[in-house]
Amino acid sequence: SNVSTLDTHNTSLGNWVRDQRASYKKNALSSNHIKQLDSLGFIWNFSDKSKAKENYRAEIMSWEQRFDELCAFKAQNGHCIVST
Repeated sequence: SNVSTLDTHNTSLGNWVRDQRASYKKNALSSNHIKQLDSLGFIWNFSDKSKAKENYRAEIMSWEQRFDELCAFKAQNGHCIVST
């Protein structure tokens, strides 16, 4: 199943994943970060089903912390499809 940014427990992870996809599209993501995400089977062109606008509450976390959070999500769910 997908984890929505509307799910309060995973909102910030969903936002981070969305940001990684956006950076990738703009060629603004480092090759190292791309390789790390690829190693998880990250899906770059996942189209989210909900385009609802939501309040975005930014949290200051490093890229490595978010990557670790994504690794934990994959370990728990068996995939890294975190919808936005």
